[in-house]
Amino acid sequence: MTPQQYVQEKAAASGSSFYYAFLFLPPPKRAAITAFYAFCREVDDVVDEASDLGVAATKLAWWRQEVARAFAGTPQHPVMQALMPQVSLYGLKAEQLLAVIEGCEMDLQQTRYLDFAGLARYCHLVAGVVGEVACQIFGQPSAQTFAYAHKLGLAMQLTNIIRDVGDDARRGRIYLPVDELQQFDVKANEILLRAAPWGYSDRFTALMRFQAQRAHALFDEALALLPKDERRDQKTGLMMAHIYRALLREVERENFQVLHQRISLTPLRKLWIAMRTNWMT
Repeated sequence: MTPQQYVQEKAAASGSSFYYAFLFLPPPKRAAITAFYAFCREVDDVVDEASDLGVAATKLAWWRQEVARAFAGTPQHPVMQALMPQVSLYGLKAEQLLAVIEGCEMDLQQTRYLDFAGLARYCHLVAGVVGEVACQIFGQPSAQTFAYAHKLGLAMQLTNIIRDVGDDARRGRIYLPVDELQQFDVKANEILLRAAPWGYSDRFTALMRFQAQRAHALFDEALALLPKDERRDQKTGLMMAHIYRALLREVERENFQVLHQRISLTPLRKLWIAMRTNWMT
């Protein structure tokens, strides 16, 4: 298997919403974003699949070394072998890849965030930087477009957090800020025990509605930042934005019943949203 085949299989196997948007890119840009996305998946899987935090930390340390090796010209992993030819073409930096690793490492170090400011820093590393790299690959972004990408990454990561409350609770993690749980009188134990479908309280629903309203506001702010003359270059990001916003609305329609199930969009619906965005942009 070539490095290019490896990253393609990694991206396709994830079933991510990102994959459907990538299909509309010209081959050179699709190759670049697929390799970068595969890198993000590799380091994220280190944490998500960890049964031993020490082993996971050692693996992330290996990835830090691999980034250094790759930028020095000797990549070992097929993901980095596929990614390195794209670095000079799109101005990618080692610091960007290391930031993603740092964000994943935060999951090994803490399972709660005291306030939204702390959560936003985590989101910056695991999603904002990803948005930054993506918009570099999609086009020649202005400073305003970089700001759009970071805000859009935050909105999309908050959507993930809203959808995955139950999945994260199974791993002992709660990303919803502690001060906001207190604001709505939701106890951490209620989430960790995942007492649904019988245990959804009005307090929990109000908390989740508050989270969704913030995510919607961030989507609006992000889209308002994107200059009109860069919308066509950045339409792949817009596809992802529309897919994620449709997911957020689906969670709302299900009245935030996220503790006992993982709400998702069908592959056909994701593809349709991507196609419609492609036609309208």
